Amino acid sequence: IPRYYYSQWDHQLSPSWSPDGKQLVFISNPDNIYGTGSIYKAEINAPDQLTLLQKEETSWRTRPDWSPDGKRVIYASYLGRQWHQLWVTTTKGNGDPYPMTYGKFDATNPRWSPDANRIAFISNKDGNTALWIQEVLGGKIYPLQILRRTYLKPTSTITLRIVDEHHQSTAARISVVGSDGRSYAPHDAWLRADDSFDRSKQTFENHYFHTDGIATLEVPNGTTTIKVYKGMEYTIQNQKLEITGSLDHTIVTTRLSLPSDWSKQWQSADVHVHMNYGGLYRNTPERMVAQASAEDLDIVFNTIVNKEQRIPDMEYFSTLPDAASNKDVLLVHGQEYHTSYWGHMGLLGLNDHYLIPGYSAYTNTAAQSPHPSNSVVADLAHEQNALVGYVHPFYEVPDPSTESITHALPIDAALGKVDYYEALGFSYHRPSAEVWYKLLNCGFKINVAAGTDAMANYASLRGPVGMNRTYVQLKDVPTDPQEKQTAWLKGLKEGRTIATNSALLNLEVNGNGIGSEIKTEGKKIKISYKGFMRSVVPMDHLEIVSNGKVIKSITLKGDRQSADLEGTITIDRSAWILLRAWNDNADTNIQDIYPYATTGAIYVLVNNKPIQSAEDASYFVKWIDKVYESAGKQTYLTESERNLTLHNISNARKVFEHQITNASK
Repeated sequence: IPRYYYSQWDHQLSPSWSPDGKQLVFISNPDNIYGTGSIYKAEINAPDQLTLLQKEETSWRTRPDWSPDGKRVIYASYLGRQWHQLWVTTTKGNGDPYPMTYGKFDATNPRWSPDANRIAFISNKDGNTALWIQEVLGGKIYPLQILRRTYLKPTSTITLRIVDEHHQSTAARISVVGSDGRSYAPHDAWLRADDSFDRSKQTFENHYFHTDGIATLEVPNGTTTIKVYKGMEYTIQNQKLEITGSLDHTIVTTRLSLPSDWSKQWQSADVHVHMNYGGLYRNTPERMVAQASAEDLDIVFNTIVNKEQRIPDMEYFSTLPDAASNKDVLLVHGQEYHTSYWGHMGLLGLNDHYLIPGYSAYTNTAAQSPHPSNSVVADLAHEQNALVGYVHPFYEVPDPSTESITHALPIDAALGKVDYYEALGFSYHRPSAEVWYKLLNCGFKINVAAGTDAMANYASLRGPVGMNRTYVQLKDVPTDPQEKQTAWLKGLKEGRTIATNSALLNLEVNGNGIGSEIKTEGKKIKISYKGFMRSVVPMDHLEIVSNGKVIKSITLKGDRQSADLEGTITIDRSAWILLRAWNDNADTNIQDIYPYATTGAIYVLVNNKPIQSAEDASYFVKWIDKVYESAGKQTYLTESERNLTLHNISNARKVFEHQITNASK
């Protein structure tokens, strides 16, 4: 069976023996497209003869357990709700399950006591994961307390105090590696790990936790390595301590050498975060704000999205900034429209309601039709004055000559429906940028952004929040939360942006900033540029790019973390210009595939002629032809849905055809 998140091959998971040892209950997916499968039982002597106990979508954490009396099965399910709860059903099949727990938290991994009077399970009721016990009769619930920890080797308690340059306590992200090579954190911390790492540079992935400024933890005696991170405007602190006993240690964070007005003009945001997305922890707006504070992130856009049937953060959706926001961090709830057929989109600043359903083209569901296409969804979002962007776009540049393509990016760009584009996201940045360059070459002012796609309640998945971030230049930073959100989105709409996971950049052309349009006349136009780079890690390349080509490479010297540039370049046609910095390979201090940063474009119109490219327009015509071919074969609910979808695709093709004609003159 073709499945999106899961293998095409069926699987059998989480087996539990019957008391007499003659049967197994387990999870399998012979008839499931979504989720990990339904609950089945089978005789040991007839393993191919399955009896269905409960048909539903599950997600790795159902873990059925056969009761000691042999008559019941307990399991975890999120059926009809956003969080897992414990349910009980019969072992005969066709039973009607009933819930054992209720609440806006997860209860998973249930196990019966030998006398069937109690159930042990794991819950994130208090945010972190913990073992809990529930009495079957009466329902009394209490945590399994950890009273004492016994270590194999001598340990010591250390207290880390993180302060800023004024010696005031400050939130931060901390990584602690003990003398045994293992990572350590306070007992109540959310310990997280990088979801990937370069094995040629590291034995293990980075582990980290966030702190409000003071962290107390136990570590084995010996050499302990401590790293402190605080976003992209503070240097990374890397210290080694010899631990022989209890220690109280202060670490000072220092700011990069940035212009004095930087923090007053440039406000950072992660435009693509999922506060809760099916992870083991239970996140809240208050904790989300604390995580952003530790990353020195000004704004978090929680792009609420479905995780198969459920939408974990649906209860938090609001058109207003979240009440947990404070003077330093703004939390805003948006939406990710989750149609993989057309490509995922971010919807920022919806002013009325969440769009339902949050997807189309979901096989074997009532939302199987490709309608609404992303063009229609973009119109619905724009009706609510929201910005629309394509997110985590590409791992490689699509090749229309050899690939089947359904991604609708060039269609919506041609139709004027794309406000921003995640050049940095859960994708490969250089291929994503190359596609963006082709669109810029066709004259579409699509503004650059960066969004981590952080799954902020996972222990090990994309993150941390703010790993990919968008800086927007503001004349003044409003103190009112709603006004701040509006001003920031206006800056994104106008293209005054920088997208980065590492370096901070700025560029001016003829004294005009990022996002500006400059009009000039002549045959060979000499224009001046001025800019800088400041980075928390060494960078390999710093380049000025125009119309997709590198026109100036700046040699980086010393620690390769700082550069100032100024000079002139000559152009003979209308052009866009930007500054980018990037590395060939991964850096252990950046939890992304490799360091990358780019400014938005500055546009120079020569003799009032548009920026255009017959070559790139021809590329997108071939791309759109592949989309049209696929879309024409899909099943729609009505003929009007089909006609609207194909009509939009055809209109987009005409835009590129027109450019080919004009550019060839």
